[in-house]
Amino acid sequence: MGLAGVTGLALGTVGVAVGPAVGALGSPLAAADDRGGDRGTPDAGKHDEARYDDRATHGEKAKGGAKGKHDEGKGKRDDKGGGSGKKPRGIPVPCDADALIAQITLANARGGAVLDLAEDCTYLLTFDIDGAGLPAIVTPITLNGGKHTTIERAAAVEEFRIFTVDVGGDLTLNKLTVTGGQTDEDGGGILVNAGGALTTNHSAITRNIAGGSGGGIANSGTTRVKYSTVDRNTAAAAGGGIYNTGLLEIVKSHIDNNTSGDGGGGIFSTNGTVTIKGGSVSGNQASNGAGMFLSSSIGTVTGTRIAGNTSSGSGGGIRAGVGSQLTMRKAELADNTASILGGGLFVSGAEEGESFATIEYSLIKNNVTSASGGGIFAAGQTVLRHTKVIGNQANQGGGIYNEGTTSLFTTKVVENIAITDGGGIFNAGGTVNLNTATGTIVIKNRPNNCVDVPGCAG
Repeated sequence: MGLAGVTGLALGTVGVAVGPAVGALGSPLAAADDRGGDRGTPDAGKHDEARYDDRATHGEKAKGGAKGKHDEGKGKRDDKGGGSGKKPRGIPVPCDADALIAQITLANARGGAVLDLAEDCTYLLTFDIDGAGLPAIVTPITLNGGKHTTIERAAAVEEFRIFTVDVGGDLTLNKLTVTGGQTDEDGGGILVNAGGALTTNHSAITRNIAGGSGGGIANSGTTRVKYSTVDRNTAAAAGGGIYNTGLLEIVKSHIDNNTSGDGGGGIFSTNGTVTIKGGSVSGNQASNGAGMFLSSSIGTVTGTRIAGNTSSGSGGGIRAGVGSQLTMRKAELADNTASILGGGLFVSGAEEGESFATIEYSLIKNNVTSASGGGIFAAGQTVLRHTKVIGNQANQGGGIYNEGTTSLFTTKVVENIAITDGGGIFNAGGTVNLNTATGTIVIKNRPNNCVDVPGCAG
């Protein structure tokens, strides 16, 4: 999938200036530097954190749901060592797409650069350079944007993505919008090949389309999405927002309103690692694992709101499938919908490769499915600690439907609804360990609390 860099200039590209062009070509090259912005971009920095602390254990009032902390990131540098607050000087790039192509070409040839793009400018790309609108990134390159700085593919030209990051490439985007990319392959907006790296700070990857996987970003290398948004992207296959087969870290960012034709409307990871801290995964749509789909992957979610995702199959919020490991802490899994199994969470069993899920200090609330497991469909190994399962709905197992082994510690399963049976927990031949001595309770569920669960009053 690796793509070669381009040494020549592309003709016919146009820069559209909303404000006056700034800077000029010809300044000495600066060393590449990861520079976090001091001004937020759209939706950047929202930090929705759900907490559930048990009163008896911690002596604090129980809390559930998003706290709504809002980190704009104003006046702060994202990288370390920025105490002076002074910006490193980069090469100014006027509001002209040819100028941007020229500077990236030079940076690749000279071992990297920091480029300062113009504010109030759309760099409108019109020419396909080996599948992308810009030369493939093969060295450390930082692109610094600002207010209303956008890199966009022109609508009337042939299809191509915006960026390809190849082996040795390390691309950092600061305060930029990447939009309009379209390809029949993977990575509608950005493709990160194995051996490449991408970091986005206070940026937006939006309205890109992939005929394969990864509408916004397809990552086979190392990608860090920080204080950014990945939204309204589309993939015909998997990963409407992000498709991952490498290392993916998401920090205080929003993976929202993306769509895929297969799994993982927001995020799809196969044979990879995903770490999410804060922010949201919401409003995404897919056939399975609408918010996030893990396949033979490790996923860790901390302080994140996963909400309002819709699946036409299983796992409205998250699907932990095919031998995956999922850990959720202080997270909120709410208002997700699946047509078949696991409105909130689906944990796969031995038939497709047993998965493991550990959920701690979290809230699983108001998820819905028309079949089994409104809150959780558990066919693998599932452990809940200090967690609330409340207000979920299903035909069977309003709160939890279990076919594997589910263990609850200091957990509350309350006010869930089943249309036919097992309002709180429906055990279908598996093992449910309530551990009531730790404070686990299953009460106020309709039409009953449990089916075939030892120690649970019907």
